[in-house]
Amino acid sequence: MQFLLALIVVGPLIGAVAALLPAPPGLRGKSPDQAVLRHGVTVTGAILLATIVLALGFDHDQPSRMQATTDISWIAALDVRIHLGVDGISLPLLVLTALLTFLCALYSYFTMPPGPSPKGFVALLLVLESGTLATFAVLDLLLFFLAFEMVLIPMYFLIARWGGSEGVTGGRRAAAVKFILYTLLGSVVMLLGLLLIGLHAGTFDMVALATDNGRGLSTSVQLTAVLAIGLGLAVKTPMWPLHSWLPDAHTAAPTVGSVLLAGVLLKMGTYGFVRIVLPIAPDGMRTFAPYLAAFAVVGIIYGSLACLALAKQGAGGDLKRLIAYSSVGHMGFVLLGIATMTPTGVNGALFANIAHGLITGLLFFLVGAVKERYGSADLDTLAGATGAALYGRAPRLGGLLAFAAVASLGLPGLAGFWGEMLAMFGAFDPAEGLSRPAFLTFMVIAGFGTLLTAAYLLIVVRRVCMGAQPQEALREAQQDEARAGAPEPARFADVRTYEFAAWTPLVVLTVLAGLWPAVLLGLTDPAVQKLLAGGKS
Repeated sequence: MQFLLALIVVGPLIGAVAALLPAPPGLRGKSPDQAVLRHGVTVTGAILLATIVLALGFDHDQPSRMQATTDISWIAALDVRIHLGVDGISLPLLVLTALLTFLCALYSYFTMPPGPSPKGFVALLLVLESGTLATFAVLDLLLFFLAFEMVLIPMYFLIARWGGSEGVTGGRRAAAVKFILYTLLGSVVMLLGLLLIGLHAGTFDMVALATDNGRGLSTSVQLTAVLAIGLGLAVKTPMWPLHSWLPDAHTAAPTVGSVLLAGVLLKMGTYGFVRIVLPIAPDGMRTFAPYLAAFAVVGIIYGSLACLALAKQGAGGDLKRLIAYSSVGHMGFVLLGIATMTPTGVNGALFANIAHGLITGLLFFLVGAVKERYGSADLDTLAGATGAALYGRAPRLGGLLAFAAVASLGLPGLAGFWGEMLAMFGAFDPAEGLSRPAFLTFMVIAGFGTLLTAAYLLIVVRRVCMGAQPQEALREAQQDEARAGAPEPARFADVRTYEFAAWTPLVVLTVLAGLWPAVLLGLTDPAVQKLLAGGKS
């Protein structure tokens, strides 16, 4: 198990180096490009298989215990160690990362985004996977920072070189620069907070620091550390008002870049709050928790109102941009759950993390497919002058988009429901020392946000899947076109075989997580209880 976890973290890096080398003659297939894309599918598939084996070998009777641990001295002078491990909090995120990366590699094999050589694309995808997996597996503060930073360069190049289309090169490069400047600035502040904790506590080991539960850190150190680390994590989450890089990055990114950015990279920030801030600096977190909750609920309302504005007819809203703003709202529920500092709220936050990764990953896959068929993600264009839209032109694709939308709005029985509900339950009865009237107010605001979320997603489904015009106007328009000799509205390719293969796991897991939430909560709850109790089971 130790070797397996190390292989999961390092394997993609080895695969990235191999992707840049010439393919052996017998493995080139029809072209070198096809060979390197197949290499990406093979490596990510092997990592996914290893992660599943790790999950099956995980001791589910003791999910609060760190398992598959590796602990090797690296920089003795600073007591920095190569410390890896997995528990019930990190295991679901490892599996989600490996799954989404494999599905992205599979999708890219058949629909490679336009841009430079696939060699660079596959290598960057694998480096991104390694950095993300390492973030969820390392147990040393400095290693966490290095892994946290490792994903920035690959995502920058994926957006800047493979994003957008021929006519928007400047836009995608500007979005990539904005992404990396925001996240680097947040990371510099976060590093100062991590160093402050490590130097005052005498160790960078996250397990030892969590067990100490802040007893070795003064209140002022905790307050400073939480402020610094929280700012860095809030940028990556993203928390309002530090979110403005996200819509541009999503709009410009290629389909697989958007899937990984929303499905995996945003989880790194909230994971840092749970793994580092909550157990290591609880007094500082208790001081800032009401402010974090306030920013969270503002983000929920702001994201929903922005989506409503984009969904309005004639607004010229971009569907990818709308889903990006929806992530600001959904991650607000995650932050609200963390801010309650209760097992219920934190479990809800972790559940919402996984649900958001599955559902929003599926949404970005679907929007990418729609954009490929229509040539645009503009909502007014997608509604269509004929009113037929997706149900009339590609009914299976339209049905999947409607499914993902109702899952995203939190329909009971699907994955999106449980995390948001538990986050609001946590706000109903927050941890001792937090103002209950304030958190009850936050809960009510968040509940109103769920209504706004349902409103804009149902508007999107009506406009994109059903079309914009009433039937009578549709018939008149078709008659006018027929008299003018215009061709019949084109029917677009429905769900293709490789798309079915890439999207089915996300649909199935969204349903299973909604119907049997105890499978995921059974992993996270004991680990969360131990974390909040200062390492005591």
